[in-house]
Amino acid sequence: MVILFLVMRSTFKILFYLNTSKRKKSGLCPVMGRITVDGGVAQFSLKEDVHPDKWDAKKGRVRGNSREIIELNREIDQTEQTIRNIYAHIVDTTGFVTAEQIKNEITGVNAKSVNLLELFREHNLDFQKRIEIDRQKASYDNYKYAYLHLSDFIRSKYEQPDYPFHLLNQSFINDYLYYLRVDAGLKSGSANNNIVVLKKMVKLAVYQGTLPDDPFQEKIHIEKKLKYWHLSADELEKIMSVRIASKPLALVRDMFVFSCFTGLSYSDMRQLSEKHLRKAKDRSVWIDICRQKTGVECNIRLLDIPLQIIEKYRPERKSDCLFNMLHKSSICLHLRKIEILCDIAHLHFHMARHTFATLICLSNGVSMEAISKMMGHQSMNTTKIYAEITNQKVREEMEILATRIKGKYRMNDN
Repeated sequence: MVILFLVMRSTFKILFYLNTSKRKKSGLCPVMGRITVDGGVAQFSLKEDVHPDKWDAKKGRVRGNSREIIELNREIDQTEQTIRNIYAHIVDTTGFVTAEQIKNEITGVNAKSVNLLELFREHNLDFQKRIEIDRQKASYDNYKYAYLHLSDFIRSKYEQPDYPFHLLNQSFINDYLYYLRVDAGLKSGSANNNIVVLKKMVKLAVYQGTLPDDPFQEKIHIEKKLKYWHLSADELEKIMSVRIASKPLALVRDMFVFSCFTGLSYSDMRQLSEKHLRKAKDRSVWIDICRQKTGVECNIRLLDIPLQIIEKYRPERKSDCLFNMLHKSSICLHLRKIEILCDIAHLHFHMARHTFATLICLSNGVSMEAISKMMGHQSMNTTKIYAEITNQKVREEMEILATRIKGKYRMNDN
């Protein structure tokens, strides 16, 4: 076997050789190509045969000046250049390349996905074709919704339409879990199911050779009790008072503040319209709306701040909806900017809902039952999770207690 190495980079090598172990009765041997990237190897056939006596080991080409030999050497030259171009393209676009990927591009068969959502789409398409054969539609729906969650996460977190497999690490899965529990508002079981689906996509990538090994081999710990963050009074004041010149950024700030004073989620605010507003006999204005997530009706009195926001954006309405809500990915990006302006860490839209339950309601003496009704919860247990007692509330109640018992008790001097 005669071998020639042409080095492009220290981690990338192209080799053309004759496979003498496959010598035919005519004495000819197949011309083979071998691609090596970071120790990974992929081989392919050029579908041409050459006699070993005519093979130039130093040049990796065929000796001679006949028309057939010139054409064959030209084909090898073109194949080599194609490999180099494919290598450079994949590195530029994804930052990661394997020998198997380059081979698949050359041969045009059994191309394997190198990006997470790309493989996910292929999986779901294949799964859909097998419904009522050996797959269930309910399972397909689970995969479909899991894809949407993962796609939204990648767009909002990384501002990319897809995510390359080679960048997956524990930090990615931790951030995704946080997104599922906080931004998407999923319960522990639902979030866990989405993580299981993600791990399945990773295993598929390992099986097809896109990944050398599973980056998530370590057991993933799903917290059953996730901390629900909410704003402090000072943080809310910063957000409400900060000067913002950008109109889209101001819109996102105002929508966030509106949620802080109503407890409405992003999906509920998108559908909020005049038909959901009700004026009571005492002239107070209420929101009567069924939550998209649970279908439970929630009733919320509009305080001064949300009423001002409604009037502010009344002239800009483009439909029956009260607000021209931006896409969630755009809101996430603008919230990052507000974080910087206000020096607040980990700001996300669902935090406004928690702030309504804790800072606005619970800290001001609103009962759990009333909070549950306003937030449209199916169970009081959910309300208890949202309504985390704030330190401010503890301090206020302890001050009241100290005043009430002052002078009531005496310690015997003896």
